[in-house]
Amino acid sequence: MKLRLLTQLCLVSYKTLIPTFFPKRSLNSVSRMSFQLGMDLQMVVSNLEKLAPLSLAESWDNVGLLIEPSPPHIVKTMMLTNDLTEQVMDEALEKKVDFILSYHPPIFRPLKRLRSGTVRGAWKERLVVTALEGRVAVYSPHTACDCVCGGVNDWLGQALGLGSVVPISHSIASSTPSGASHRVELSIGRDVDAEEILSRLKSVEGAGVQVCTVRSDSEDLLRVMVNCTGPALACALGLLSPYTSIYQTVEVLALSKPPVPNAGPGRLCTLDEPVTIATALQRIKAHLRLQHVRLALGAQCTLESLVRTMAVCAGSGSSVLNGVKADLYLTGEMSHHDVLDAVATGTSVVLCDHSNTERGYLSQLGDQLKTQLEGKVDVLISESDRDPLQVM
Repeated sequence: MKLRLLTQLCLVSYKTLIPTFFPKRSLNSVSRMSFQLGMDLQMVVSNLEKLAPLSLAESWDNVGLLIEPSPPHIVKTMMLTNDLTEQVMDEALEKKVDFILSYHPPIFRPLKRLRSGTVRGAWKERLVVTALEGRVAVYSPHTACDCVCGGVNDWLGQALGLGSVVPISHSIASSTPSGASHRVELSIGRDVDAEEILSRLKSVEGAGVQVCTVRSDSEDLLRVMVNCTGPALACALGLLSPYTSIYQTVEVLALSKPPVPNAGPGRLCTLDEPVTIATALQRIKAHLRLQHVRLALGAQCTLESLVRTMAVCAGSGSSVLNGVKADLYLTGEMSHHDVLDAVATGTSVVLCDHSNTERGYLSQLGDQLKTQLEGKVDVLISESDRDPLQVM
């Protein structure tokens, strides 16, 4: 009898149970409730770093979580912007945003004080104060998004159509595959207790020991290779120093960090179908949603000259594009003399102003974030964000 009653209870439709636990709410309301739960700040940051690892950022850059409200901080609404200005901050507060992803870091040079008044030149200080008072977290990926595969430069490289795309230079991994920074190589002859030395080396934390037998002057020697982290290197050398005959054979090699596949600043695009410079201009303006761009024609080029290769760098491209062989450079800004250098080699240059080569990427990033955050965070794009320069 009890078993039959339990079976009947289990067969009750879940739709019947919902009014009991969620009175006066529809199934759609329950779905919206789960969406509105949000996500813990640290989990949001972890997901952002999966999309664009901060290890890819340039060493001079200031990336990651820049402003962190005191915990707990649940992120329900995120706003994307290219630049965090006071107008964008006002928009974020009006829309009850918990988290701002600013492509450019609003804190770059060190701030010596934080003032909320109307002191001339203190607008970034006011941003920090306003963010903390409003409990708005601020995060910047900047050059991590420049370098990552599928980031802003890949998006910019799509301006002229299909083709092969490679980084202009490669990002370097933050560590070697083994995590070691150095390799210690040494030889052990028969006159030494090899087992004792190997046992002591293997006991060093952060050291990985490999052994092979080699032939030298009609004598078999043990060739030992020890991959070491920084702390393990000093420990291993200290352990070997009392053994004079062995220590004299020691070689210390610095291990190079490998390049990161498909990641790095800038992109070199080889088009499947070449286009004229005139067509390239039309496609660039359509891709970036601009009415005007600036063009410097390469030496001996006309608007009908063909573009087979294009080198791109979002933002400021001088240092990345300098010396790259391509029919066309596409970037936000370059110095006057760098443009002259490019033109003299026959490369045409298209300049669109700094943030105009980045801002359109935010739509693609927003779609990626909606998926990465599993729909638990509402992702908005700022309506106030715009390039400060206008063509009149």
